[in-house]
Amino acid sequence: MIGEKLCHKKMKNGLNVYVLHKKGYNKKYAVFATHYGSIDNKFVVPGETEPLEVPEGIAHFLEHKLFEEEFGNIFDKFADLGASANAYTNYTYTAYLFSCTSRFEENLNLLLDFVQRPYFTKENVEKEKGIIEQELRMYQDDPHWSVLHNLLQSLYRLHPIRIDIGGTVESIQKIDVETLYKCYETFYHPENMVLFIVGDFDVIRVFELVEKNISKREYKPRGKITRIYPEESKEINQKKVTKRMSVSRPLVNIGFKDNNNGFRGRDLFKKIVTSEILLHMLFGKSSELFWKLYDDDLIDDNFDFDYEGNVDYGFAIIGTPTRDPDKLHAKLLEGIEYYRKKSFEKDDYIRTKNMVTGNYIKGFNSLEFISMLFVGNYFKQINVLDFIEVLGEITFEDVEKRFYELLNPDYHSCSVIEPISTKS
Repeated sequence: MIGEKLCHKKMKNGLNVYVLHKKGYNKKYAVFATHYGSIDNKFVVPGETEPLEVPEGIAHFLEHKLFEEEFGNIFDKFADLGASANAYTNYTYTAYLFSCTSRFEENLNLLLDFVQRPYFTKENVEKEKGIIEQELRMYQDDPHWSVLHNLLQSLYRLHPIRIDIGGTVESIQKIDVETLYKCYETFYHPENMVLFIVGDFDVIRVFELVEKNISKREYKPRGKITRIYPEESKEINQKKVTKRMSVSRPLVNIGFKDNNNGFRGRDLFKKIVTSEILLHMLFGKSSELFWKLYDDDLIDDNFDFDYEGNVDYGFAIIGTPTRDPDKLHAKLLEGIEYYRKKSFEKDDYIRTKNMVTGNYIKGFNSLEFISMLFVGNYFKQINVLDFIEVLGEITFEDVEKRFYELLNPDYHSCSVIEPISTKS
């Protein structure tokens, strides 16, 4: 349906390389990512038997440090080559990327080189602690970050998703050179990574370029990394959390803990897409509930919702500024309860599926959308080009079943940011 062709080659050292050819595009985009995120704080290194527990925030710390080399900053080198570079760490993976319209091969070599060339010293690690501490404190002053962070801490009792991606001011002080190299050598092995490239170029030439670059380094087979997560109960940690900050209007995040986990690959993909359809049917701008809340002046165009699903966790979030957090919370629960007693309309289901399909197809006009979608799902063993097929398998009954699984009021929590009172 979308007319895209994805080319794949597995290199001798285990690196999987994917190239999507977009004829006629001037822009080129590359992402080099490792299956190592903020929740991976306890694991067994391949070849060892005892679990290793490392400080929270170390995946994010590594991301920062790889951009610094003995002879300068990598961002400056990309700028000299006319490219825009960036990186990010989330719960489950870390990605390094660039986009450019010229000198693509030089930029790709630079991306591959610096990610495979760590440079950590006691001095630059200590310096970085101060930089990341400032970043953490900046996020703590951000109401949108705080309302989400507080919600995850309310939904989860033990799972490390409740910990900030950057760690804490205390945890980053425990990071040292030896631990950084240990984590790097464990997770930054080609077997645990993926390279995704999209744009208009000779695909065979790209594979040859990558192979030539990575063949300069010797990698021994690493084997499987055993990741250890605490056993999370079904129950939430607390029903509601409120914090006061400098905001003009209250902010609300209402979250539902998904306890139907353990899926991967196509089954996980189907669950994620079904959840997306469900949330759009309930809370999208064509839904009855959205307009009731809008007419009551409880929400505006900033109203949003999302589902985050992975192998061992999942949650749905509804978030918005509002004049009355308690009333909005109550009305949302009333709306959900209404649909627990009343069946969905099949016409709404069909329209929503068509809308989701359209958004997916439209997204393939954006190289950034394609790259983030591919890499974000790759480590879940999901091929995003299967989307149309998976969508076709989802029935009206699947959406109804998912409603009862996901939006259970017994496993929901509410996070609120209230304005600081100006009354004397």
